[in-house]
Amino acid sequence: MVTHRLAGRLKCHYCGYEARPQRDCAECGEEDSMQACGPGVERLAEEVLNRFPEARFAVFSSDTVTTPASAEAFVRSVTDGEVDIIIGTQMVAKGHHFPGLTLVGIVDADLGLAGGDLRAAERTFAMLAQVAGRAGRAERPGLAMLQTTDTETPVMRALLSGDRDKFLKAEAESRRIAGMPPFARLAAIVLSANDSQRLHAAMQALAASRPNFHGVSVYGPSVAPLGFLRGKHRGRALIQVEKTVDIQAVIQGWLATVKLPSGVRLQVDIDPYSFV
Repeated sequence: MVTHRLAGRLKCHYCGYEARPQRDCAECGEEDSMQACGPGVERLAEEVLNRFPEARFAVFSSDTVTTPASAEAFVRSVTDGEVDIIIGTQMVAKGHHFPGLTLVGIVDADLGLAGGDLRAAERTFAMLAQVAGRAGRAERPGLAMLQTTDTETPVMRALLSGDRDKFLKAEAESRRIAGMPPFARLAAIVLSANDSQRLHAAMQALAASRPNFHGVSVYGPSVAPLGFLRGKHRGRALIQVEKTVDIQAVIQGWLATVKLPSGVRLQVDIDPYSFV
């Protein structure tokens, strides 16, 4: 649950659930035991106000910039010199040009590396390089500062050295060793249902007839990394095949033997971009 202080709500960005913030634990009733944590933009805005009370700051997020017109007005206020400090989400990096911006600070820069997403390092590098590139794009030099728990990850080393090719080489080698794309092919079978019991029955049916061929590996099915999304319970299986294997034929042969319970939706995503 994410605290949206301007709206006075707690929101889940995956299932859409909302609630009013509470200071007391709803389970055990302990008073004043629930505390917000983490460096969200509203929390950072409070820190900026405390540390730089004279500075003019503005928050760039989905709560404060909701329309193209408001985004244009925000950018105009920055370029006109009406803002000293910008506090923003990843939205700040999306193609905006701030000529007077000379310092960029990225909080929890390695947060995107967590989890089991194959493209986590690739996406994190691209995003951080883009955000860092906002600084010093005009006549004045710029500086980017990254907060990280580990400066020795390939992503951080490449950003510090400015060596994009070195990162790409290291990323390609790690994927080659793991047998991952582009040296192999992947497909995801995603199951979703309103009822969790039907979902688990469908996953058991898939598991009972998993293909067993040379050059084919199946991981799962199991609960998806995002196990509940937009009101649906979700399960997932990943299929990894050597490049010489016809992945479509493997999937078609597998699914032809499976009878799913009613109310369960099945989607096949070959060469998936997202792994959640």
